Amino acid sequence: MRKGLRGAAASVIALSALTACGGRADSVEPPGGADPRAAAARAAKIECPGVPAPGDSRSHQVRGMWIATVQNTDWPSRAGEPVERQKAEYRRLLDTAKALNLNTVFFQVRPAGDAFYRSPYEPWSQWLTGTQGKDPGYDVLQFLIKETHARDMEFQAWFNPYRASLDPDRSKLAAGHPARLHPGWAPRYGSNLWYDPGLPQVQDLAAKVVLDVVKRYDIDGVHFDDYFYPYPDSGQFPDRATFKAYGKGFSSVAAWRRHNVDTLVQSLSGRIHQAKPWMKFGISPFGVWRNASTDPNGSRTQALQSYDDIYADTRLWVRKGWLDYVTPQLYWPIGDPRADYRTLTDWWSRQVTGTGVQLSIGQAAYQVGQDSAWRNPAEISRQLTVNARYPAVRGDVYFSAVDLVRNRLGFATRLRRDHYQRPAIIPVIPKLGGAAPAPAAGVEAAGGGTSVKVRWKGSDATSYAVYRVDGKGAACAPVDPRSLLVTVRGTGISDPTVKPGATYTYYVTAMDRLHHQSRPARGATVVAQRG
Repeated sequence: MRKGLRGAAASVIALSALTACGGRADSVEPPGGADPRAAAARAAKIECPGVPAPGDSRSHQVRGMWIATVQNTDWPSRAGEPVERQKAEYRRLLDTAKALNLNTVFFQVRPAGDAFYRSPYEPWSQWLTGTQGKDPGYDVLQFLIKETHARDMEFQAWFNPYRASLDPDRSKLAAGHPARLHPGWAPRYGSNLWYDPGLPQVQDLAAKVVLDVVKRYDIDGVHFDDYFYPYPDSGQFPDRATFKAYGKGFSSVAAWRRHNVDTLVQSLSGRIHQAKPWMKFGISPFGVWRNASTDPNGSRTQALQSYDDIYADTRLWVRKGWLDYVTPQLYWPIGDPRADYRTLTDWWSRQVTGTGVQLSIGQAAYQVGQDSAWRNPAEISRQLTVNARYPAVRGDVYFSAVDLVRNRLGFATRLRRDHYQRPAIIPVIPKLGGAAPAPAAGVEAAGGGTSVKVRWKGSDATSYAVYRVDGKGAACAPVDPRSLLVTVRGTGISDPTVKPGATYTYYVTAMDRLHHQSRPARGATVVAQRG
């Protein structure tokens, strides 16, 4: 990692060092819905009743990274590492994310019919211990969520709904693996075992796996990537018998396959929100739905088509509102003749407009330094500049974590310098409900030596946003999103970025878990003392 990024990491980590003595950092209760009498009592204690709560702005962004576990892509770096080394590696990934001012983790909890948690349906992942089904000796998912939330980042649990195994030899699967117990559920296709999406038993298994995690763990969302029916390999996917049994009434195998995937997406959307109405459900599809040469509603591209090749009608899911967010993988550079990044950003922006579905862009961090346009360390920074022209684009997610850590050609340092100099609050998704909690109160700031300590009295919030302005600010004033210093879970920070002798004013807003903000508390002004 380059020196500039290490320096940024030190400051951000210090800003995130909290006294967690207030707020419900890991509450699993639904946001909003408080007793009206309690709300009235809190309103009487509002310090700045004439100041509005901050609304949405372009400064509010999803900034995420995928952490892939399949084949130890990102974490853990090797199967069978000691537990404490595994934990230290995960903390380093998160610290890199915070140094870059990211705010969301998409963690692969089910890479291939296995689990990074104790599951009643599937074995422990081989990429944890080296042996599928072997207990790693700790609650892995609970640890991951706790560490992520401690840094006030969202944890999106990433599932692969249909991949059963990367090895076609069933004898290597753990004894209780569903693909070993029920060979007919997961035929071989190419070099993998792949659950047959047309089987009701497979759809039921996928739903049970997801809902088990939704109900037992304090995740912030459920996330699928682009794997539905497998990408084309040699020959046809072996589901002719399934089509014969369940495909009556469909004009073609292709239409039936799309229906199978649609059914899973629609059903899970409803069941996830029934279990926890505030929970996010999103998908990161292949970046091209259909080419315009095939369908006039498609994009002006010449690429594989998710609708036709993997039977994923991603445009339908957006238009039907089955998703809360969509993160298409736009892994082509600007000007690519097959699929120009600008063309696809424009197309996806138009698809989400008016749907209530939030759009973020999947970015190809793994491509940096590989060939042609990707040898330019500014390519992804240029793509974020394109995004800024489209109000519908609310953020970016990077594949994958180790590429951000490696910072090839300094591209991650450049991203922070060009686009991520300040942290960002995740945009609210209105259809998920929620409401701003009671404001914080009693903000105090004191400084000596090289840092200023800021403390406040907490409320029923999940987290807090701390804003800093230069000089003596008004006691009660609206906050500018461009002055956001940090978001935290707890009731205090230490700010090491001050200059001795300078005057600063700090303001604090309270947030629910969906990032609705309260009115700011009365500001606190301090002169950073010289050491």
